[in-house]
Amino acid sequence: MNQTATKPHRDTIVCEQAEILCHDAFEGEQYILRIQAPEIARRALAGSFVHIQCDPSLPMRRPISIMRVDAKAGWVELLYKVFGHGTALLAKRQVGEQLDLFGPIGVPFVIHENKTRPLLIGGGVGIPPMIFVADELKTQKQYTPFVIMGSEVPFPFKSKPSTVIVPGQPDGVIGCMPLLEDWGIASRLTSKQGYPGCFDGYVTDLAKHYLDALNDEQRQEVEIFSCGPTVMLEAVAKLAKEYELPCQVSLEEHMACAVGGCAGCVVEVKTENGPAMKRVCVDGPVFDAYSVF
Repeated sequence: MNQTATKPHRDTIVCEQAEILCHDAFEGEQYILRIQAPEIARRALAGSFVHIQCDPSLPMRRPISIMRVDAKAGWVELLYKVFGHGTALLAKRQVGEQLDLFGPIGVPFVIHENKTRPLLIGGGVGIPPMIFVADELKTQKQYTPFVIMGSEVPFPFKSKPSTVIVPGQPDGVIGCMPLLEDWGIASRLTSKQGYPGCFDGYVTDLAKHYLDALNDEQRQEVEIFSCGPTVMLEAVAKLAKEYELPCQVSLEEHMACAVGGCAGCVVEVKTENGPAMKRVCVDGPVFDAYSVF
């Protein structure tokens, strides 16, 4: 599977009135929202996000990463956490109600054919894009992905012991995401909260265990994909540099318009012509890690 990351423009974004199909609550004020949005489902790629009007009383929208889509059935699935007024209002929305949103927005992750051991690292609300990447990889038998997910609140799913063997995993680190296990994709969980089956440490610590267990030839097949808090992404970029691995990161920034008009989400990016200011919403959110860290 070889994606060509074409630069999105505003005329590729669609606006939809999406019906809420499911809206499930989890510990830590986390929610999984499934909506009927066939045009967005058809166009979305791993790394895309949508801009949602959380409630008719609140004009300012909120960007939320896409976790899964079913283009045939026309649904889009989102995972979000209540952080403020907007997401608190969104959490009150009921099945059958309509949500106003537009998307898909943003430059997606690019899967390279010669990097057959993708290492996907997600933290907190940065987990959904990693699930989307894994979803795109699950039918591509040449890839052997490994997903590491970290959270300091309970995970928004009931973990179970994994039966998929992963090199270099410490004793007792067996917790996985059931959905990924069903897809035949290896995953492990990390937390400093002492959750059963989880690695007691940071996502990058567990990634080092994995990378150190590979031989030189296997390590050359690794490319890192990551999304999460900035401090985590900085650590992931440092890890990639230490092992001389390519790395793509999806940045999390506050956004107002989300279509490149307000320039409120700009970050400095290294380019061949020197530093440049790029908009996370449409020039990203996915960037080469070495260009931003």
